[in-house]
Amino acid sequence: MRPKRGKDGGMVEEGALLWEPTPDVVRAARITRYMERLGRTGDYEDVWKWSVESPADFWTSIWDYFGVVGTRGDGPVIQGTMPHAEWFAGSALNYAENALRGHPGRAAVIFRSESGSRWQYSLGELREEVARVRAGLARLGVGRGDRVAAYVPNVPEALIAFLATASLGAVWSSCSPDFGAPSVTDRFAQIEPKVLVAVDGYRYGGKAYDRSEVVREIAGRLPTLQATVWIPVLREGAPDDASDSAPDTALSWDDLRAESAPLEFERVPFGHPLWVLYSSGTTGLPKPIVHGHGGIVLEHLKSLSFHQDLGEGDVFFWYTTTGWMMWNYLIGGLLVGSTILLYDGSAAHPDTGALWRLAAEEGVTYFGTGAPYIMASMKAGVKPEGLDRLRGIGSTGSPLPPEGFAWVYSDVKPDVQLGSFSGGTDVCTGFVGAVPLLPIRAGVIPCRCLGASVESFDPAGASIVGEVGELVVTRPMPSMPVMFWNDPSGDRYRESYFADYPGVWRHGDWIKILPDGGCVIYGRSDSTLNRGGVRMGTSEFYRVVERFEEIADSLVIDTGQLGREGRLLLFVTLAQGASLSGELTSRLRTVLRTELSPRHVPDEIHVVPGIPRTLSGKKLEVPVRKILLGTPIEKAANLDAMANPEVLTHFAPQQ
Repeated sequence: MRPKRGKDGGMVEEGALLWEPTPDVVRAARITRYMERLGRTGDYEDVWKWSVESPADFWTSIWDYFGVVGTRGDGPVIQGTMPHAEWFAGSALNYAENALRGHPGRAAVIFRSESGSRWQYSLGELREEVARVRAGLARLGVGRGDRVAAYVPNVPEALIAFLATASLGAVWSSCSPDFGAPSVTDRFAQIEPKVLVAVDGYRYGGKAYDRSEVVREIAGRLPTLQATVWIPVLREGAPDDASDSAPDTALSWDDLRAESAPLEFERVPFGHPLWVLYSSGTTGLPKPIVHGHGGIVLEHLKSLSFHQDLGEGDVFFWYTTTGWMMWNYLIGGLLVGSTILLYDGSAAHPDTGALWRLAAEEGVTYFGTGAPYIMASMKAGVKPEGLDRLRGIGSTGSPLPPEGFAWVYSDVKPDVQLGSFSGGTDVCTGFVGAVPLLPIRAGVIPCRCLGASVESFDPAGASIVGEVGELVVTRPMPSMPVMFWNDPSGDRYRESYFADYPGVWRHGDWIKILPDGGCVIYGRSDSTLNRGGVRMGTSEFYRVVERFEEIADSLVIDTGQLGREGRLLLFVTLAQGASLSGELTSRLRTVLRTELSPRHVPDEIHVVPGIPRTLSGKKLEVPVRKILLGTPIEKAANLDAMANPEVLTHFAPQQ
């Protein structure tokens, strides 16, 4: 079906039916086979309720159904409550051992770069490379509990180094090489790494960026380093002067992997640290979020198999960098036997259709990206072709408006399952998402994910349905952080999630849960718009404003404070050749008034050269609000954690 569009591109009605699973789709779905094994033939909502009301039985069934490699032990599946819940006491396992099992001849990894490079690894070849790098790390003294930090793009060496680190029981942490040195050291200095794995540079958008000086600066600021391993991208080997300004040993990637060795795995307790991820760090020191081996193995097996419907024979792609949790989620495709497709480069080089062509060329069956890329493709008039094998599309990072949903079905593929997911770095998964058993409706996320006890709370902490409230999680999940690094009292962890509703996780998103279990995300609750006492999310503004061809990007801020009405300010970046004419301003105000409400009409509209975003592409609503209220730029935002810090000066009040 082709959705109807109205004036200025047209609004698509929220909830409009776009896709329904056929009986064949339902029969073939991996979650159907799981439900049959359980003897549960009810609908999805029934299984979801069981998964959150009986967490011990549910997560035990996941371990057993997938045959997790390891010893489960005879301790309780779960003991204690949030934030101190402990899972599978007495168990021992290793993420890498579970990720690298299977037939050695099957395709495990495909790598593509924007410059045209292509490599492929069978599972046997991947295991051989991991064994070599594991032996190299062991020669450098890396063992159980040690930290390996990586300043790397989405290249095979990053995956190999991570799996080798995990196999030793050591702890991995990575940043993308577009991060500046201060931003990287803000993260890595907290975890005191023993080894740094880094590239000499990277290529993006047709340009080469030399990062060797930045790597030297980072190494010089990490006094615990004993070695820096250089991955060549722009030149061969390690730079001749690689260790001149750093108190560590420099060696090349080839040096690290020089010796063959048997592949072994250090089995560790369920909650043993696997990796450290970080909050965005845009308004303070990034929070070092620690996930455990067991929690990630179980969560990614469940989510990738039952919600993405992935398994052997599938080619799984998500456009991401190593600085975003979606990289960690993408490589989890190995756990379910899929071939994972790694891509290094710009999503829009040489044009906006680049990723869609990549998917066609590699026979991608599940294509993941951020909501902004889908919207950019729609605005650019992209019409992908050759996606015969594509069964699923994933969207995350920000709410996907109904028009983005509709474009996928009208211009990409009418029989694909589009899954908009919302979760976060904090749990390295989605709280709400799609499942092959449920229909897809414009702007609506079909369900709460299995094992995720998601509710919507009003300010008094009461659960509400059909109204916008705070997204909360009322029961523990195994992939919740086992801790924050260097937070022995747990105070920082508790303050981050449990300060508002004791014993209940507050995530910081606005959500509306529909009577049938569907969900709508309305943006971050800490960037609330409050007009006339009515709370509004920002996503509905962006949905309307960014539909205009003249507008490339936008940001809306409410300057109101406690007890005082503020002004609603709309900032726009114009498309090439466009201007903020009186006619465009009038159309904007009219459409916002008629399609949303009079409360949504901004008091002021300003043109800015760019909308400030994090390195992972999220709009910086909270820091900009602070700047508008008088906080100095350097105190409102961490400039090194931004993709475009130079644009912030355009939001500072004029003196």
